[in-house]
Amino acid sequence: MQQIVNIWSAMDARRRVIVVVATLAMFGAVLSLSRMASQPTLTLLYSGLENGAAGEVVTALEQRGVAYDVRGGSIFVESARRDELRMTLASEGLPSNASKGYELLDGLSGFGTTSQMFDAAYWRAKEGELARTIVSHPSISAARVHIASTGSNPFQRDTRPSASVSITTTGGGISVKHARALKFLVAAAVSGLTPEDVSVIDGSGGLIGAAEEAPENTSEDRAEALRQRVQRLLEARVGPGNAVVEVSVDTVTKTESIRQRQIDPESRVAISIDTEERSNSASDQGGGDVTVASNLPDGDAAGGDSSSSQTSETRERVNYEVSSTEREITQIPGAIKRLTVAVLVNGTTAVDGAGAELFQPRSDDELGALRELVSSAVGFDESRGDVITLKTMQFEAIELAGTAAEPSFLTSLGLDLMSLIQAAVLGLVAIVLGLFVVRPLLSGPPSADPAQLAVSETPNRAVSSAEGANEMTALTGEIADDSFSGSDMPVISDRSATEPGDDGAFPALGIPDHEDPVERLRGLIGERQEETVEILRSWLEGEEENA
Repeated sequence: MQQIVNIWSAMDARRRVIVVVATLAMFGAVLSLSRMASQPTLTLLYSGLENGAAGEVVTALEQRGVAYDVRGGSIFVESARRDELRMTLASEGLPSNASKGYELLDGLSGFGTTSQMFDAAYWRAKEGELARTIVSHPSISAARVHIASTGSNPFQRDTRPSASVSITTTGGGISVKHARALKFLVAAAVSGLTPEDVSVIDGSGGLIGAAEEAPENTSEDRAEALRQRVQRLLEARVGPGNAVVEVSVDTVTKTESIRQRQIDPESRVAISIDTEERSNSASDQGGGDVTVASNLPDGDAAGGDSSSSQTSETRERVNYEVSSTEREITQIPGAIKRLTVAVLVNGTTAVDGAGAELFQPRSDDELGALRELVSSAVGFDESRGDVITLKTMQFEAIELAGTAAEPSFLTSLGLDLMSLIQAAVLGLVAIVLGLFVVRPLLSGPPSADPAQLAVSETPNRAVSSAEGANEMTALTGEIADDSFSGSDMPVISDRSATEPGDDGAFPALGIPDHEDPVERLRGLIGERQEETVEILRSWLEGEEENA
C-alpha cells in the first residue's frame, strides 16, 4: 500500500488523470463482462401482437417472475423456458384474440339499450365469432369479417345482405377450394346471404375464388396433370431425379353442334290395320203392274221371268311407321385431338475391373415395360395419332451451387455468437488497458543512482598521470557532453606518458598497437561482468521511461 502511495505521489497531474480514466474503463469492462455472463440468452416468444394482447402476455410474465425483453412489437424470453411458457400461456388463453364474439351481448343491459344499439352489438358479435372460426384453421393467422346487413327496416325492398372476409395466411395463399368453403361458412351463418355475395381477400389484396378466375380445363392444365401422373409412375421404378417427362396435349378449341336424322326404310313396322267389307243383293220378279215397258212388244213386261243380283266388296288399310334416328352432337373446346409424350430415363452405372464407373443404358425389355405403363397412364390411342417417345440416356451431373445450409458448431451448442463476440471484445479491451496503460504507470521509476563500476585493483598495473597518481572515478554508464581531453584520461599501464616518442596527448593503455579494440572490450566485459550488467540494465530502464 505504501508503495502505491509513493508511486501516486511521484506522478504528475497528467499521469494521474490517465490512471484514473484507465482504471474506470477497465472496471466498466469487467462489469459488462460479468453482466453479459449472468444475463440469459433471450429468444422470441411472440411477435405481431396487438397492444391489448401484448399487455396481457407481459402481465402474465411479470406475475411469474420471468425475465423478458420487449423489442418493438416482439417479446423475448429465456431460451430454456420458451416452450414451457408458450404451453402455460396457451392453457390460460393467452395471447387472447382481439376480436370478441357473443360476449359483447353480455354487457348490454335492458335499460338504456335501443334496438339500433342491440343490432350493432349483435352484428359485431356475429363478425367476431366468424373470425374466430376462420382463424382456427392452421394456415390462417388473422381474419376480419364485415357483414353489410339490411337491418330490420320493413320498408326496404329488393336488398340483399353481403359480406367480405379479409385473411392473413401463415405461409402461401389459400386455394380456391378453401376460399369457396369460407364463402359457404359465412353465408350459412347469416340469414338471406348467398355464397355469391361473399368476397374473400387475402393478405396481398387479391380476390380469391372470383368467377372470372375459376380454373379452366385448358390444355396446359391437362398436360401438367398427365405429366405428374407419368412422373410419379416412373420415379417409383427408376428413382427420383432419374426421369424427365414432357407431355403435349392438342385439344379442340372451337365449339361445334351437329344435328343428324337417319331413316331406315327396311325397318318398317305396321302400327294399324283397318279392314272394311261390303255386300249388296237385288232381285226382280214379274208382276201385273202396268209400265211403259210392259207396253212394248219386247219389253220387260213381255216375259214373266224374275231377276236377282248380289255384290260383295272387301277393303283393308295398313299403316306403317318407318324407323328414324335423330342425333344432336355438341363439341365443346377441350377435347383431345392428339397426345404426345416424351420420356427420358437415366441409365445405370456399373463398376469395371479397374474400379471405374461405366454407364449402362437400360435394357429393351425394361424400356418396353415402361412404355406400356406410360401408355396406360396417359390413355394412349393410336388411331387418334398419339405418339410416345421413350429413350434412355446418361444424365449430366449437376454441380451444387453455393454452400449447404447446415447448422454451425456454435448453433448446435446453443451459444449466441454475438454474445461471444461482445464478451471477447470487452475482455480484449480490459487486457489492453491493464497491460499497456495501468501497469506501466503504476510501475516504479528507475533508480536514480545506477550501480557504479568499482575500480579494479590489478597489482601489475599502476595508475599515473601528469600530476601524479590519482584515484579512478567510478563508471556510471553515461557519456559526458563536455569536451574530451586525452591528457585527462587515467593511465592504466606502467608506461609513462613522458616516454620518448610520446606526445603526451593520450595516456598509454599498455597494449600493443596490433591488438584489436573489440577483443580488448570483450576482455574488460569478462573481467567486470556485474558492473556491465548493471550499466546495461540502467540503459534499458532509461529507454522505457523515455518511451
